[in-house]
Amino acid sequence: MARVYMETLIERCVTFSHIKQLHSHFLTAGHLQSSFLRSRLLDRCAVSPFGDLSVAVQIFRRIPKPLTNDWNAIIRGYAASSQPSLAFSWYRSMLWQASSSSLCRVDALTCSFTLKACARALCSSATAQLHAQINRRGLFADALLCTTLLDSYSKNGDLISAHKLFDEMPVRDVASWNALIAGLASGNKAHEALELYKLMETEGVGRNEVTVVAALGACSHLGAIKEGENIHGYVQDANLDQNVFVKNATIDMYTKCGFVDKAFQVFDQFTSKKSIVTWNTMIMGFAVHGEAHKALEIFQKLEHNSIKPDDVSYLAALTATRHAGLVEYGTSIFNSMACNGVEPNMKHYGCVVDLLGRAGKLREAHDIICSMSMLPDPILWQSLLGASEIHKNVEMAEIASKKLIELGVNNDGDFVLLSNIYAAQGRWKDVGRVRDDMETKQVKKIPGLSYIEAEGTIHKFYNSDKSHEQWRKIYEKIDEIRFKIREDGYVAQTGLVLHDIGEEEKENALCYHSEKLAVAYGLMMVEGAGEETPVRVIKNLRICGDCHVVFKHISKIYKREIIVRDRVRFHRFKDGSCSCKDYW
Repeated sequence: MARVYMETLIERCVTFSHIKQLHSHFLTAGHLQSSFLRSRLLDRCAVSPFGDLSVAVQIFRRIPKPLTNDWNAIIRGYAASSQPSLAFSWYRSMLWQASSSSLCRVDALTCSFTLKACARALCSSATAQLHAQINRRGLFADALLCTTLLDSYSKNGDLISAHKLFDEMPVRDVASWNALIAGLASGNKAHEALELYKLMETEGVGRNEVTVVAALGACSHLGAIKEGENIHGYVQDANLDQNVFVKNATIDMYTKCGFVDKAFQVFDQFTSKKSIVTWNTMIMGFAVHGEAHKALEIFQKLEHNSIKPDDVSYLAALTATRHAGLVEYGTSIFNSMACNGVEPNMKHYGCVVDLLGRAGKLREAHDIICSMSMLPDPILWQSLLGASEIHKNVEMAEIASKKLIELGVNNDGDFVLLSNIYAAQGRWKDVGRVRDDMETKQVKKIPGLSYIEAEGTIHKFYNSDKSHEQWRKIYEKIDEIRFKIREDGYVAQTGLVLHDIGEEEKENALCYHSEKLAVAYGLMMVEGAGEETPVRVIKNLRICGDCHVVFKHISKIYKREIIVRDRVRFHRFKDGSCSCKDYW
């Protein structure tokens, strides 16, 4: 009875003062001799929000011969702390202790807590070592431990080991599937994540909130609207749509798949309380779709709903003004941040620099960078360089480029932008010098890559790609498009070609960009479909200027809406114009 009473006292501790009082009582009454009560008190002190890990360590160090549960309490505490890597140091000390004492042995909980620390500290080598220990100690049959190991591999980005472990697991529960799907979705393997989700469905494994959040994230990455709608349907059927995380993921999915109106429907029909993430996701959704006024309207509603905007709220609002060229509004929002208790960070400065730069206020943008109290990161100078290209300002471009070189940045896009500026001025010697610099520094250009979903399959295209099984028909479609848009008044943006070659060769070089191939294939796939069926493409880089012009012509001639999601925003081409109003 005394032990049960003491255990109840430990659980009733709700402040650090209570823990200290109980520890004093245990010391005077001799209760610390009980390994069970001692480890429970240690655990409460090390892990609870009101505890103190350093005090738990002091108590631990006074134990003459710590047992397994004592070690586990400290390892668990460090795994949840701001220094999770120290949990692995304690694990190694425990291994050494266990080698000389029969009273202490590593068990499944020890490995589980240490693996959670590895996942938080992103320590892949330690995860592999733990895996070997688990096999050696015969703990592989523990399904929960295997799932924790799988989760650690996934979060460390070792997806090959994660998948291999998943295939070898004797028992797989929903948590195992979730860990691998989430790892694939966040590890640039979104397509594999969706395939695994569909396999889960086929095998009749029940899916929960964690499953659908990860799968919706994969749909967001790929722009896979059909799969996203199917998952949303399951969410509604399974009554998972009251979960705020699921709702947020659904809004994000529709936004990133190009259906911002559907995203707003989910947002507007929210019956449970919206979190700040919900509001921020919707503001950013409208912002990247170029619907600045709707984004800012929601931003203004935050205060009316007694929600204090955070740094992400301000970033989303600034993004909206940046994409719409609302210079005065954007700068006023930026200037109001500090007054509302939100310190601007590098991303906020980046938005303002980009906003001013795109509006042609290059000197003001430069002055803001130079006036910052923190050291400007490369992105700010890259924004200024991009704005210099838009406004053909060689002087400012060279300033930004020099700063990037001083920072040791060898980004291929920066060299290309500077080359573009020189090429537009016909300064081919300078273009050649930039190219030589790229070769000397072994800078490789990131290849343009575009995705399109057709008939339930994701199709991928590179520049001048001939790997697609229908590439000949796609190239024929390109020729058809070229003929029709020329008749409509298209003039190739040959100034974007960074080679000193003839105009005809330059025009040919522009024809087979990845997004043009994807749109051509999309047009082939929707032939015969109603005019309301758009062509949707996702590109890994910024859409090029020539493709932007071409798609405006295509949308008019073929009477087909074209939606392109590039690295920065959405472009909706319809009836010969773009939603960005050529401000991008």
